Amino acid sequence: MATNGTNNCPTPFLQDSLFTDGGFVEGRICQKLTEELTCCLPCPMTDWAYPDAFQTMSSAANWVAVAGTICCVFLLLSWAVLPVDKTYRHYLSICLTVAVIFMSLGFVIPLAGNPEQCFDAITPNSMKTGSMCAASGFFLILGGWSGVLWVFLRALSLHLQICWQLVVGRSFMWFSQAFGWGIPIIGVVVAFVLSGVSFRFGPTCHINHKNSLADLWIPLLVFAGLTIIIQFATFGYCIKVYLASLADNSATTEGSGMPSYTNSIRTMTPKQAYRRVRRVIALQWRGIAIVLIIIADVIFFSIIFVFQDTTVESVKHDQSIATPWVLCLVKNGGDKVPCLGEASTLAVNMPTVGAVLFLLGMNGIWLLVLLGRWSMVTGWRDLFTTVPSRSKREFVSVDARLDDFKKDTRSYEMLSRDTGKIMDDSVTPYAVTPISPIHARSPVGAMNHEYLHMPSSDGRRTPDYFGNTARYQTPARSFSSPRPPQSVTWDARETYARPTSPYGQQQQQQQDRYVNPLGMNRI
Repeated sequence: MATNGTNNCPTPFLQDSLFTDGGFVEGRICQKLTEELTCCLPCPMTDWAYPDAFQTMSSAANWVAVAGTICCVFLLLSWAVLPVDKTYRHYLSICLTVAVIFMSLGFVIPLAGNPEQCFDAITPNSMKTGSMCAASGFFLILGGWSGVLWVFLRALSLHLQICWQLVVGRSFMWFSQAFGWGIPIIGVVVAFVLSGVSFRFGPTCHINHKNSLADLWIPLLVFAGLTIIIQFATFGYCIKVYLASLADNSATTEGSGMPSYTNSIRTMTPKQAYRRVRRVIALQWRGIAIVLIIIADVIFFSIIFVFQDTTVESVKHDQSIATPWVLCLVKNGGDKVPCLGEASTLAVNMPTVGAVLFLLGMNGIWLLVLLGRWSMVTGWRDLFTTVPSRSKREFVSVDARLDDFKKDTRSYEMLSRDTGKIMDDSVTPYAVTPISPIHARSPVGAMNHEYLHMPSSDGRRTPDYFGNTARYQTPARSFSSPRPPQSVTWDARETYARPTSPYGQQQQQQQDRYVNPLGMNRI
């Protein structure tokens, strides 16, 4: 609030001594004209450094972030509700989507809450004076940290699979969860304690200049750089494998697509390695594209905001940088339109700012385009259109009620879809084959029998093609069907083998006493 006094600063600037020390005082943009007079630019700074269309552009970028959030929520709901064969969900994709939602909430919250950016006429609000500022800054920093780390883990996982032939399993998953969420939480706490957030660049709160390079921007850029190095190292390995496959003319490679030894990847020929790498790339190209897009957005945003922050701080320390713009404002009585060209020394140009905001808001849309599948749409359609039928049965069985037989005379027996037997509670089940009649003692079989022998309209009887079918006897020693062999008795005398049972030994002793003269020379 302004105190009682007279403003001695030229229009549109306001005298610093007329205001209290409330709000984020370090966010004021002021110049000291004399020892007693300090003039400050009215809050917010963007209203003076950019044309009026800046507010419209900022709102449009926030609405794009809303659309991206909706896309991410659709992906998460699909992964949670639909079966895995419809979504192909993976924890790396799920966690990356959650990270993008956090980043988008940093732009959605100001759009929903419409917070007041300024504490007074020259002082912006901070996280200590506005809850909406604290919430938007928290989600923006958390989303930036977690987004960079999860694309780093995704690139690392792909690199280990392609270049080192390692199968990332449960250990890597738990490591990823601890690393991908633990580091961002620590990063947010450190950023809030050492720097804090305030309204410095539009309706979203950003990190303050103090210690921001050490606790946010440099660590983010380090992980982003490692991600790019790992990703391009993977690309380089793929190119190397491809070039080696072009020079491989071995006969074993042409004849088989498998390694020469089972479970040995080191014995792969170059063409076999190329086929394996090509399959992995074909399955992971969407994830590779997402890694490159998000890393590019984060690096672009970091560079632009660091440049903007550095420019504003340099104006505070070197008044000559903003002198042409200040003189233009004073000359035109506070009209900013003729002085927008001179404002380039104080802020980044509007097209670049718009590109940064729109790219950050579109991350959720890119996730849906690249990680979403058409099978998700069909899965939701099947989920809402398929109504479970109460009359559906696990086994289709014979209906024992005579009324149902009268209603539907076309069906005389209904087989179990799993066992091929008549399933009726009132009749003993019998095996049914396409060419065997139902037993006459079954009511269904009796009806079939009467139907087969029913006289025709000209007095003739329908011939019984199935009644005299010969019964097939399975051979005793047949093993063509999957059942245990039947016990077969055999006579030791036919094979001239020595009997092992007591009864057989007794018979053998009786034969030894009797000598057949005609069989003495038999071999």
